[in-house]
Amino acid sequence: MNKSGFKLGHRILIISVILIVGNYFLFLGLAKAKVFLAPFLTAVILSLVVLPLCKKFEKSGAKRSLSSFTNTFLLFIISLGFIALVFFQMQSMVSKWPKIKETMKPKIEQLKTFAAEKTPISKEKIESKSTSSSIIESGSGQGKKSVSFLTKIMSFSGTYLLVFIYIFFLLNYRDRFKKFLIRLFPDEKRKKVKNVIHQSAQVVQNYLLGKLILMGLLAVVYSIGLGLSGVSNFILVSIIAALLTIIPYIGNIIGLILAMAFGYLTSGEMGVLIGVAITFTVSQFLESYVLQPYVVGDKVDLHPFFVILVVVIGNALWGVIGMILAIPVTAIITIIFLHVSPLHPFGFLLSKKSASEENSGS
Repeated sequence: MNKSGFKLGHRILIISVILIVGNYFLFLGLAKAKVFLAPFLTAVILSLVVLPLCKKFEKSGAKRSLSSFTNTFLLFIISLGFIALVFFQMQSMVSKWPKIKETMKPKIEQLKTFAAEKTPISKEKIESKSTSSSIIESGSGQGKKSVSFLTKIMSFSGTYLLVFIYIFFLLNYRDRFKKFLIRLFPDEKRKKVKNVIHQSAQVVQNYLLGKLILMGLLAVVYSIGLGLSGVSNFILVSIIAALLTIIPYIGNIIGLILAMAFGYLTSGEMGVLIGVAITFTVSQFLESYVLQPYVVGDKVDLHPFFVILVVVIGNALWGVIGMILAIPVTAIITIIFLHVSPLHPFGFLLSKKSASEENSGS
């Protein structure tokens, strides 16, 4: 009895160590592979979004290559339009920077006085720190920042174009990729594999198309509310806040903070902050109880706890792009788990269906 108990404990210990070490190297590898995997997975998700439109083009008589190029180019133009909008809005923000500095100067002084009165730090120390930091920023560090900025722009441009190259090839040769995946399995399982591929594509399409419509509606609601509140550059802030809702839970909070920061920076008035708070409260109510159920609905069968968890993991691995890709990628993984018998318990864990719902569905 003792020997069997010892063997069982020894086996559990070995399996636990293997799982911990394996997961460590898995996540380490994923983090290192960001340069390749992030643009590739982004291209896969975007190609699934435009796939229904691509099929409609082909049904109307267009060749596969022409249809793939047209839809890829359409995505490229839309993304360029968004980048141009952000650029012009940011340029407007930069042109107003002297006014922002003048508006915020008395507020900063009030903050320094408050900090000096309520904390052990003296006002002289605060002044010396702010002066030294401004000297450092205005010195030789500017040259390094310029080089770093140019390097990042070049890297982003290369990755940006690579995504659309991937999209074209994924759309143009999608049948070959699909047949390759099917041929990896024996004949008796190929029907099940086709079903998994179809469900995976369907869940991503429904989720992201619903999210895009939702973001468009929220951008309009935010623009009206923030515009009436007197927020400068309210169009840019509204678009960014709406786009951030693609990150579950966290995106809404970041959008609210950005709107409050931009509104208060340009005006310095408490009335603007109150207007922003009211706008986001009303928008959150509309999103949760009106727009989300009817526009997006239950497109992704994921438990809320694991939605938060995978978003946090995605951020730790790949930053913002990881947070955006986390939900659709995990949804695909869940579908695969639910259709593979040994992995079915993991699929049940990730899914928000109860055991009774699963049994009735089967």
